[in-house]
Amino acid sequence: MIIILLNLHNDKRSINCKNYTNSIQNIFLYEVFMEKVLTGRKENYSQWYNDLVIKAEMADNSVVRGCMVIKPYGFAIWEKMQAALDKMFKDTGHSNAYFPLLIPKSFFSREASHVAGFAKECAVVTHYRLKNDPSGKGIIVDPDAKLEEELIIRPTSETIIWNTYKNWIQSYRDLPILVNQWSNIVRWEMRTRLFLRTAEFLWQEGHTAHATKEEAFEETIKMINVYADFAENWLAIPVLRGIKTASERFAGALDTYCIEALMQDGKALQCGTSHFLGQNFAKAFDVKFTSKEGALDYVWATSWGVSTRLVGALIMAHGDDNGLILPPKLAPIQVVIVPIYKGSGQMQEVVDAGNKIKSKLTAMGVSVKFDDRDTSSPGFKFAEYELKGVPVRIAVGPRDIQNNTVEISRRDTLEKFVVSQDILVDEVLRLLLDIQTNIYKKAIKFREENTFKIDSYDEFKQLIEQKPGFYEAHWDGTPETEEKIKEETKATIRCLPFNSVDEPGKCMVTGKPSSQRVLIARAY
Repeated sequence: MIIILLNLHNDKRSINCKNYTNSIQNIFLYEVFMEKVLTGRKENYSQWYNDLVIKAEMADNSVVRGCMVIKPYGFAIWEKMQAALDKMFKDTGHSNAYFPLLIPKSFFSREASHVAGFAKECAVVTHYRLKNDPSGKGIIVDPDAKLEEELIIRPTSETIIWNTYKNWIQSYRDLPILVNQWSNIVRWEMRTRLFLRTAEFLWQEGHTAHATKEEAFEETIKMINVYADFAENWLAIPVLRGIKTASERFAGALDTYCIEALMQDGKALQCGTSHFLGQNFAKAFDVKFTSKEGALDYVWATSWGVSTRLVGALIMAHGDDNGLILPPKLAPIQVVIVPIYKGSGQMQEVVDAGNKIKSKLTAMGVSVKFDDRDTSSPGFKFAEYELKGVPVRIAVGPRDIQNNTVEISRRDTLEKFVVSQDILVDEVLRLLLDIQTNIYKKAIKFREENTFKIDSYDEFKQLIEQKPGFYEAHWDGTPETEEKIKEETKATIRCLPFNSVDEPGKCMVTGKPSSQRVLIARAY
């Protein structure tokens, strides 16, 4: 146990803390903490992910099957994502609104492909009242309170929104409508995983209405680019933009555009989608407008969304065997200050120094936590904040005060170095920018090293088992070939990438002509 202690913290000052001067007490504390160690990524990536979500206090499983409880630390990350995205939406002219959670069942039947796409995932409300069981055995559904029409708990909001838009739109003067909604969604999943796939999740869904096809298409592309910008510049996750195949597009859309990211286990994760809906929903709900020329036409539509799945992406793209690695832009705590002292004689001086550093950093817009708890040792705190992915840790003790220095540790590389307090603020600001950039560069390098061009189907089937990753291959464009790939390899065509140059070739499966390579991977 002592060896583990030294390997984890490698700092003899970590045992010098009020109330913890006895090394036996410290070893006991570390034994308690070491029960929280993570399964190694190479040992079992799925278990590593589950361990990390739970032990970094991001979320818990709920008593409600398939649902999760997002804990304050996990929700703080989502709140920072919300704030950044919300600003990006408003900067592009969108406004927030809110629509009902419950949708009449008949609304779904109006757009055939939409109902077919979501029918198996819908939770249905059939009654509106409970009553005491006449037998005295608790509460039952009142059979006399059956709804005339069942209500669907929204799996997405196109139907209820387009029914509403019918009342908002009469003329070209009412267009465009650029609305976003922050809400919860229910899709009845059989196999769930925290953040990645749960029966209920949080998301935003944009729903826009336009006078022309060109405006709607421009909006669709604009928003997938907004998502890509957010993924790369905030999440520090490189993404590939592209268009989905017909079998993978959103139910009710003419085209679906996506951003795809590669996780550390070589699986793809769809991180956002933007849908060109054409006039499908306008026709389904009879939403027409009078043009400038006086003609009557159906409105053109888009919808687009991202969800709390992005929190899962953040974990899987950057985390290591020690815990989370959070990009500073989305870290709830960007800097943690840990005081190190021995006895009450040193405590006040060190606490005062820590609070002074905190004030300076906070004044510069840095999110800082000064952890002066006397119920945990510094070493315990070091391990805790490493697990939680705090980008920068500052340790300050009597020796540091005497030398006008502090010790800084950066989470992404685990490097430690000593810095003069005179330049500390500038150094922390520089370091936060450098960590954000370094995390992104590391993810880019990983994707490049795990992206392969392939021309032989036999070789692909062999390699996908040995080297999961992104595969660029020719496809003949038929759903039959796409389904064959999926059935035989469990890999799917993620998208036809935007940046793919015209490269005539032959489908790796059938040998038929192909105009460009598509992106194929196993996916979450």
